[in-house]
Amino acid sequence: MLAADFDYDLPPGLIAQHPLARRDDSRMMVVSRKDGRFFHARFREFPDHMNPGDVLVLNDTKVIPAKAWGRRGDASIEFLFIKEKAAGLWEVLCKPAKRVHFGDKIVFPAGLEAEVAGTGDEGRRTLQFPIIDVLGHLKSIGYAPLPPYIKRKKEDVKHRSGDLDRYQTIFAAKDGAIAAPTAGLHFTPEILGEVRGKGVSVVEVTLDVGPATFQPVRMERLEDHRMLEETYVVSEAAAAAIGAAKGEGRTVTAVGTTVVRALESAARRGESGSGGIMAGRAATSIFIYPSFEFRVVDRLLTNFHLPKSTLLMLVSAFAGRDLILAAYREAVHEGYRFFSYGDCMLIV
Repeated sequence: MLAADFDYDLPPGLIAQHPLARRDDSRMMVVSRKDGRFFHARFREFPDHMNPGDVLVLNDTKVIPAKAWGRRGDASIEFLFIKEKAAGLWEVLCKPAKRVHFGDKIVFPAGLEAEVAGTGDEGRRTLQFPIIDVLGHLKSIGYAPLPPYIKRKKEDVKHRSGDLDRYQTIFAAKDGAIAAPTAGLHFTPEILGEVRGKGVSVVEVTLDVGPATFQPVRMERLEDHRMLEETYVVSEAAAAAIGAAKGEGRTVTAVGTTVVRALESAARRGESGSGGIMAGRAATSIFIYPSFEFRVVDRLLTNFHLPKSTLLMLVSAFAGRDLILAAYREAVHEGYRFFSYGDCMLIV
């Protein structure tokens, strides 16, 4: 298949720039794989689509305030802290990268300093800090790592309000993500309470959302694209709950593409063909696109994704490319809000 097979027309005005006042006010398109029909609803109706015995799987990763500005001499440089490789050693993306060279000293606010210990392609650098608790400092000086299609003036970003709270799920618990698992942004404590009240088992896995999630497909043929690795964790309790549901024919609903990648990766680490879920921590570079065989996920809650993105390809693998592109055309026609702060789709 070709990347161009997953393109669609999106008016820029439909890209959501701000979250709604209430998380559960978002619209929800329900897409039926069985008969190819679309239904329009609100997310607050989500519990109506759950049944006793179902398993709902959330990603409890927590977005760190990964964006920060540092100075190299008189130059102001924007940094995105991707992950800690060792104590005090961080992989980052920076721009303008041409100003940041091996051996340079970078000065951040509050007296935080680093030396450039390595350079890479596409703006990648490695920073060595003399302190270990870099994340603790980021929580004081860093900002929400919003995706580039959400436009903010630099002075607005530096107010540190609004986005730091709303670009985070209510069940975020474990630091490590540089982007939100956005399908989870619609949930409120009340919605989760309703879901649990119906006898649904709610479990969490962790996939630290990194560059792989928004890595562009630069190859024409999908078969030639290679995903970057992301780390995920499935607890023994989560693996047991999901495995039992699959064994008993109960429905497993994934909240977001990151949960899909974690569960389908864990299933492939389990016994081949058994649907068993392997608990533990692992790295995955799984690339899900049409012809993929799903072993775990029965239903998927997801936001609307960028054209030609690996996320759109994953959703197309789950529901069929033609159906998904038809649903996207319907969403555009109906004025749905797209991407991270936008509306959602429940695929049943």
